[in-house]
Amino acid sequence: MKFSQISDFLIKRSSSPLRFIFLMLGGVLTGLTLVFTKIGFIEWITLIPMALVLLVRASDRGVKLRSLYLDGFVFYYSYYLVCYHWFIYLYPLEFIDGMTKGAALAVVLLAWLGLSLLQALMGGVVFVMCGALFRCHLCERFPLLRVFVAAGAFAVFEWFQTIGWWGVPWGRLPLGQAEYLVGLQTASLFGSYFVTFLILAVNLLLAYVLISPDKLKIGCITAASLLVFQYGVGTLLWFTTDVTAGEEIKVSCIQGNISSSEKWDADSNTRTKETYRKLIIEAAEEGAKLIILPETAYPYDMDSPDQTLLEEEFCNIARNYEVYLLVGAFTVEGEKDSLNSIICYTPEGKRADNVYSKRHLVPFGEYVPMKEVIMTLIPPLAEVSALDEELTPGYETALFETEWGKLGGLICFDSIYEELTRASAKDGANLMMLPSNDSWWFNTSVETYQNETQAMLRAIESGRYLVRAGNTGISSIITEHGEHKAWLAPETKGIAMSEVEMCTKTTLYTRIGNLFVYLCIAFVLLLYPLDFIIKKHKKKDML
Repeated sequence: MKFSQISDFLIKRSSSPLRFIFLMLGGVLTGLTLVFTKIGFIEWITLIPMALVLLVRASDRGVKLRSLYLDGFVFYYSYYLVCYHWFIYLYPLEFIDGMTKGAALAVVLLAWLGLSLLQALMGGVVFVMCGALFRCHLCERFPLLRVFVAAGAFAVFEWFQTIGWWGVPWGRLPLGQAEYLVGLQTASLFGSYFVTFLILAVNLLLAYVLISPDKLKIGCITAASLLVFQYGVGTLLWFTTDVTAGEEIKVSCIQGNISSSEKWDADSNTRTKETYRKLIIEAAEEGAKLIILPETAYPYDMDSPDQTLLEEEFCNIARNYEVYLLVGAFTVEGEKDSLNSIICYTPEGKRADNVYSKRHLVPFGEYVPMKEVIMTLIPPLAEVSALDEELTPGYETALFETEWGKLGGLICFDSIYEELTRASAKDGANLMMLPSNDSWWFNTSVETYQNETQAMLRAIESGRYLVRAGNTGISSIITEHGEHKAWLAPETKGIAMSEVEMCTKTTLYTRIGNLFVYLCIAFVLLLYPLDFIIKKHKKKDML
């Protein structure tokens, strides 16, 4: 069957399963590049089946918009089912008292299928937008324009997922390029959404030439030009960009390999404290000047009088070894607001005046969104929170001052929201700290590796070294280019240590933020008004 025949088939036989096979194939193959990043190079072609369906059906006025919405839903649901498959590792939810195996299975399936469903319900709108825009006079006159309209719409959707608890920007296409860091360097210029735009544009261009063989030359030249730009500029940035004009210091991140389910057990308190004390001292004796512990390494309220002796111990270690000690623990603001925080102990043997607190909490992990509604409709889901009480989010970058420069903080889930890292870099952070915790449920699952990849992308965008300390791993020290200078595998105990540079120069992305996304939004919104103006002038000329 020729591609022209497939195009006719996709339009004339809307009820045919062929289009759904194409859509699911594109979704599953692309999702696999985020799971197995070593095959990420195929991401430049895995979206072609989806692109064929989109370009053919969205361009045809006979195809209803609700049918296009179904197309988008099928594609995105297939994609997110693969991206979020690691939710199955939540089972059997042993950390929740009284949770039966049946209820645990129901919650796990609801989390996996439900979150994928939520993202797909929003994703379907992308196909509807493309259908509405593809049929304007400009796109019909210049069919190649549809490629860039669609690529922009997909990039905007990724950005939209950073808004509200319901949109989780976990499945970003650039994450599939983690093994090919040279090509990710353009994120330091225009952000990760620009990389998404290029990946979509190349796939759409290749699908375009399959549908329209007479456009083979222009389509292939344009696709090749985008790839050359991506890797050519990336190579140039890799070898010429210098954002590391600051001082160099020795940093270590501690991985105690004590899971959260263990630490909350009263019987393990002594072992937790002893394990981290030994590792902290070992790192200090090896010359580390900055020591970073994982998220809630000490699962206590450090503002409580009960923890006075522990605080004194931290102060003594920091003073005796002349180190900055960054500890993950809980703090309290006001009378009852509990926060997930980083506390800094200085070489003077004091606790820093400010505390960094997690700015983007995990829904159903650290708080339950729309709790009253959830408790009424899905009672077991309201009990999924990993903590006995809900946390309050922080709201400031709260940089820590050191003799070498400023330290910016992120805590675990913070790292998937690029604006939080950017805000810290804009406020003057020279080095980013990222205490993290994947130990509740995921340990060695692909979620842990995907979370690490998010950190790599944040380092590139901000042009800052990023030090990530995980309870059970992964712990790593990442350069401003996304490379690993030190790395500890999951479920190992130890110290990741390396010299890092306090970066002082600012990336273009830090300056302009998501300007590229806003330009895409403006382009999409202005396409029909521009189309109307052109047609109006054309009518005047005819008269």
